[in-house]
Amino acid sequence: MKKIRAILFCGVLIALSLFGGCGKKLQEEPVKIRDLELTVVAEEKLPEELLANISEKKMNPFKFTFQDGGYLYICIGYGEQQSGGYSITVDELYLTENAIYVKTCLMGPGADVPDDGVKSYPYIVIKTEYLDYAVVFN
Repeated sequence: MKKIRAILFCGVLIALSLFGGCGKKLQEEPVKIRDLELTVVAEEKLPEELLANISEKKMNPFKFTFQDGGYLYICIGYGEQQSGGYSITVDELYLTENAIYVKTCLMGPGADVPDDGVKSYPYIVIKTEYLDYAVVFN
């Protein structure tokens, strides 16, 4: 009887050690090194090549970057919307050891904005210093 208990106990320990290695590790939050200075760029001040790229993509949601003249342009579009009056906020833009993190939010039109039925294609272009890091869109 003691042999059976010992064998069962060892079997349970082995099973627990195997299952312990299969668990999903929680992803750690990236450590912010510093916030990045930014400028939201008006359409008329965008480089022509960038504006053409946005015009091609604006019907659908998009996220991409563009580098020009020592600056990094971070472009985020929300695709076709059924009316105007939308705005976009930049909630975060910061540097970590491995990447630049950006988070934006699309804000719907206020209750006081009449629905004119004209479709819109809200997007934002964020200009910051050029850093050779990947951009993570949150």
